[in-house]
Amino acid sequence: MKNPDIDLMRDEEKDRNFVTALARGLDVLRCFRRGEIELSNTDFSDRTGLPKATISRLTHTLCALDYLVVDPRSGAYRLGAGVLQLGFGVLAGMDVCDRSHQVLKDLRNGPNSYITAALGEAHRDEVTYVAVHRSREDVSLSMRVGSRLPLFRTAIGRAILVGLSEEQRQKAFDFADRLDPEGSQDRQQIYKDACAEFEERGYCTSYGDWREDVNAIAVPVFSLNGSRVFGLNVGGPSFHVQTDQLEAHYAPALKDAAQLLSLRP
Repeated sequence: MKNPDIDLMRDEEKDRNFVTALARGLDVLRCFRRGEIELSNTDFSDRTGLPKATISRLTHTLCALDYLVVDPRSGAYRLGAGVLQLGFGVLAGMDVCDRSHQVLKDLRNGPNSYITAALGEAHRDEVTYVAVHRSREDVSLSMRVGSRLPLFRTAIGRAILVGLSEEQRQKAFDFADRLDPEGSQDRQQIYKDACAEFEERGYCTSYGDWREDVNAIAVPVFSLNGSRVFGLNVGGPSFHVQTDQLEAHYAPALKDAAQLLSLRP
């Protein structure tokens, strides 16, 4: 599989301030996928495209810093407490995240018990949930903090794209283009459609675009200093969450919630 991080590092070679070793270490930590507990040096090498000798030095260093823990019997690695401390540190510093708890709870506690409300932030070509209030029902779509969604195929991703600065948005497009050059034109059209929809309605939609059985709407939310853009969404299984209810009841509440979290008039 093509690794866009390698291309990114090549692009940054001319930047004297870019620390390649640090970038590679972070790439190793990002190799873990949902449901995976342990990975080997071979797994890291295959997923990053880096030589095994380089991987061995990186994993040794990450273990010394408590970001990885090695199983002495199998030689496999799992994420250490250091990564959790970093993650919780990020969440603790998010002013919007701190203030989103009650807002998400109120959205989730609306008339439809199948609704999930969440706040997410973009990273490259994905959206990561940083706060979630899950549906009051036991449904198959189980989203939680740390869940990742595609940036261009979801309502929350499209809302974030609309809210990003031109420079931030271009970085997302550039990364996605390195990963999937053939989909560039499609992504540009998705963004144009999202802008038109947001201008007309004040929110973005995804009705079966990401998953056929999921309907959702979303709006952008801005941090207090305006430097970060989040997405705020509500949605759920399409057979219980109808588009007319999302637009009639939840859309006005969602827009009010975004203004409250962004502290905008």
